[in-house]
Amino acid sequence: MAVVSQPFDRGATVAAPKTLDSKLGEFWETDPWEIAFKHNLSGFERNRTYLNLGARQFSDISYLTGADSDGDGRSVVAADFRNNGQMDLLVRQAGGGSLLLFENHFPKRRYLKVSLRGSVSNRLGIGARITATVAERNIVRELFPANTFHSQSASFVHFGLGDSPQIDTLEVRWPNGAVHVLQHIPADGHIIVDEKTGRFERVTPGEHGAAH
Repeated sequence: MAVVSQPFDRGATVAAPKTLDSKLGEFWETDPWEIAFKHNLSGFERNRTYLNLGARQFSDISYLTGADSDGDGRSVVAADFRNNGQMDLLVRQAGGGSLLLFENHFPKRRYLKVSLRGSVSNRLGIGARITATVAERNIVRELFPANTFHSQSASFVHFGLGDSPQIDTLEVRWPNGAVHVLQHIPADGHIIVDEKTGRFERVTPGEHGAAH
């Protein structure tokens, strides 16, 4: 643990406020900018992974997943890298290997990926609000691809649907205020919603989409 002073004068000498406990790894540093060069505390923090149990309850499964790397992780991107409907995690690190890919091996459930094709709004529909109604439950996603340290998420949203075979209603509120409502969209796949027509195309990798 570091005990740090932040004097207005970086050249000032400030006495430690108490006796430090070496058994706890405490040390005193008068200049906080020196910590990164002398001690690099962030390099010793392990990554954490939490499982959402619902009802605002989370379980720490870091060790079980193997994702508790101490490689000084700086960013994480969630994406379906294997195109099987399960969101994997790509972690970018400053040490211990620049990239780590953690595959999702939880039991497969139903899902739907949604991309947008803007015309009046921006081309990718960035800023849109998408609401899926599934068995009287509303799932809300906003299309703002995460942009962090040397990384960026893809410009689509992913809906986990549990055991539901379809999305009953999909509402797309475009950045310009227009609203499209689509009905009874089958689960498991990837669709593109077109702002101009208000219709969607089902996308299969390597094939052209079919309009609905």
